[in-house]
Amino acid sequence: MSLTYQNPEDVGRGKTSDDTDTFQARFAELVPLEKIVWVVEFESQEPGFAGEMSITTRFADAEGGTEVTMLFDNLPEGVSPEDNEMGTRSSLQKLAALLE
Repeated sequence: MSLTYQNPEDVGRGKTSDDTDTFQARFAELVPLEKIVWVVEFESQEPGFAGEMSITTRFADAEGGTEVTMLFDNLPEGVSPEDNEMGTRSSLQKLAALLE
């Protein structure tokens, strides 16, 4: 999968090229309605952005919806936890808007 940043202010944020993040992923564990674990391998010539990371997403019933908790193991050292959190929150907000 490749994610391309289309906003000019995002240029320079890509890990594979200036405006693109490319990665391969596979599901390592699926527990219906409870948990998804997937393993992501980033493609990059920069060692700080390359490597394998796992993402564990858990779902729990919550008042008015579903609580989503995500845990990132082995976040590449070139990705700051703050940028990772910002990207994750943005993705979840877009998903929520799509489902509303």
